[in-house]
Amino acid sequence: MADPRSHEPSIRVTALREGTVIDHLVAGTALKVLFVLGIEFEGAVTIGLNLDSVKMGRKDMIKIDHREVSQQEVAKIALISPRARFSIIRDFQVVNKFTPELPRLIENLIVCPNPSCISNEERVKTKFGVERSDPVKVRCNYCERTLSEEEIKLL
Repeated sequence: MADPRSHEPSIRVTALREGTVIDHLVAGTALKVLFVLGIEFEGAVTIGLNLDSVKMGRKDMIKIDHREVSQQEVAKIALISPRARFSIIRDFQVVNKFTPELPRLIENLIVCPNPSCISNEERVKTKFGVERSDPVKVRCNYCERTLSEEEIKLL
């Protein structure tokens, strides 16, 4: 039986020669991810918002031409969207595809919202233990305040 969607109009996006594809982002998080990555890019950026997904229902997706994400950027994106899948592209080929795992301890990536926390009063790195990775839940090592995914503010 033919797929009824096969006759629907579609938009083609060109393949990346070099760059990064970030797929399986939680719907509504792509713009936060772009903020983490900054706004200066050498090449084109393709953003898909609220796309249909068999696995997720809805998802976001970002393709970035001529740029590979750093490990620190991957860690921040994993806090925003824990199931994000990264594909590193070189010469039109996927050379690395991964879904990052959050480490047990996250240092210097999250701001503690507790104004009395020592991390806000003195020059010490913030440290958060990961209590749950999906949905994300972290606890400050200094004041023990627990933060849900929605409450996390990145440095």
